[in-house]
Amino acid sequence: MPLESLAIAAPVIFLAYAVFGMTGFGAAMVAVPLLVQFLPLQFAVPLVVLFDLVCTALVGGRNWRQVSRGELKRLFPWMLLGIGLGVTLLHNAGAKWPLMLLGTFVLAVCIKGLRRAPATTTAPLSGHWAFPFGVFGGIFSALFGTGGPIYTIYLSRRLDALDQFRATISVVILLSGVIRAVAFGSAGLYSQPEILSVAAVLLPVSLLGLFAGSRLRTRVPAEMLKRSIFVLLAIAGAGAIYRGWLSPS
Repeated sequence: MPLESLAIAAPVIFLAYAVFGMTGFGAAMVAVPLLVQFLPLQFAVPLVVLFDLVCTALVGGRNWRQVSRGELKRLFPWMLLGIGLGVTLLHNAGAKWPLMLLGTFVLAVCIKGLRRAPATTTAPLSGHWAFPFGVFGGIFSALFGTGGPIYTIYLSRRLDALDQFRATISVVILLSGVIRAVAFGSAGLYSQPEILSVAAVLLPVSLLGLFAGSRLRTRVPAEMLKRSIFVLLAIAGAGAIYRGWLSPS
């Protein structure tokens, strides 16, 4: 990787994992749309997965007793199917449409997140919804590292207890990262020149970001943090669409 690209990637990774430290999710949603402005999608996504594995294990691995094993059993087979489909697409697809799909997805998440919808009581989802949420979450996780919001929508409508929800979503993301890392390795994406050496250089940066975010979590107003993250994501999403538009099919 050119030195100038590494110099740009470092603050992106720091920012992404500072967000993760403050919120417990969202690192890939921040990192991938920014990294693809100057790195190939097939390089950026497997790179971020390695950081996800370490940071998610540090944050979420302590809460196994509160995990809903029933929801894990429902989601896991469909998540596995979706990741398999996503890895196939990532390995074989050109840059144009995946980048445009990534940008569109990120913008949609931002618009939904910035809307001030009135608080309403929603009925729990049926367990049968594990199939579409698991498959599409797996596809987006493998393609872009951004399946977390999809899993979050499903689990937030299935689990009422906040501690159980947080523990379950963290383990879902951790398991997703392990599966993706194995699938990316099998597909040869970790045999790309320099990807492991770049990961080794940037891993301490991700850990520093995680530490900083964890310290800032109680010092930054939640609403300001939320809006700042969504504005940043919207800019990155628009950039991904633009870069995809300029890429060959």
